[in-house]
Amino acid sequence: MKVTTYFRFTRTRPDRVDINQRWIEAAIATPIAQVVQSDGRIRRWVYVPERARYLGVVLLADGETVHNAFFD
Repeated sequence: MKVTTYFRFTRTRPDRVDINQRWIEAAIATPIAQVVQSDGRIRRWVYVPERARYLGVVLLADGETVHNAFFD
């Protein structure tokens, strides 16, 4: 999985350290929703039953590099 330096940095935050890579990959491969931002970045969401929450993943415009992941 390709990631940005920003993503690596935010993964150390207490509210994001336990986001499973499998959940991020699911958001990329089979999102329940997707929005393309004006800067070309792609936001995708997936529901994570283990957390009973939605996970948002922001990809760069290339559609494969993860820039951010967070629970909504």
